[in-house]
This record gives sequence, structure tokens and C-alpha cells, in this order.
Amino acid sequence: MLSIVPEVEVLSRFGRALADPIRCRLLLALREAPAHPSDLADALGISRTRLSNHLACLRDCGLVVAVPVGRRTRYELADLRLGHALDDLRTAVVAVEAGRTCPDADEKVCC
Repeated sequence: MLSIVPEVEVLSRFGRALADPIRCRLLLALREAPAHPSDLADALGISRTRLSNHLACLRDCGLVVAVPVGRRTRYELADLRLGHALDDLRTAVVAVEAGRTCPDADEKVCC
């Protein structure tokens, strides 16, 4: 059963997905067009097993959906607005100090 999640959880799920470069590349690829796993694995240059793990994460986060097409499965963004959000994030200007991404990076061991 599908449920609506609060705004903070949506942002958290989106952040979790974007925390990995392969998942970022997957989302960007699916932003362009829905695709089958074998095509995505070839386009990203990764194994199908590795791709499957990342697709499972994106499905669990609610960002992509699997659509049965005959005997195959096609993946696409769960909501077209996610594509717009990715475009906005890609074009956002982020001001960072040269050589580090947050002022407390040493103490927080985060960036």
C-alpha cells in the first residue's frame, strides 16, 4: 500500500539517493528517459548486480518505479517533478571554501 510521507522524510530519502555517485547517474539517466536495467548497466559501465542493488535503493526511497513491459521490467522516475528537482539541483550555485565543503569538516568528518 502506498502512503504519503512528510516533507522532511522526502528530503531525507532524496538526500540518501544522491549521496552515491552511481545513484546520481542513474537518476540523471532516468530523467532523460525510462530504461531497462540491462541498458542502464551498459550506459553506466557497471555490472547488472551492482545496478540491481542501486535500483533497489532508489525503489525503497520511492524515487523510481519498476514498470512491467512484457517479460521485461522498465524503470522510470516515480514522479516527473523529480526530474525538475534534479535539474534545479544541478544548476544551483553552491558557495564553498576552496578545498573543503563545510566549515566544520575536520570535527564532523563529513565532507
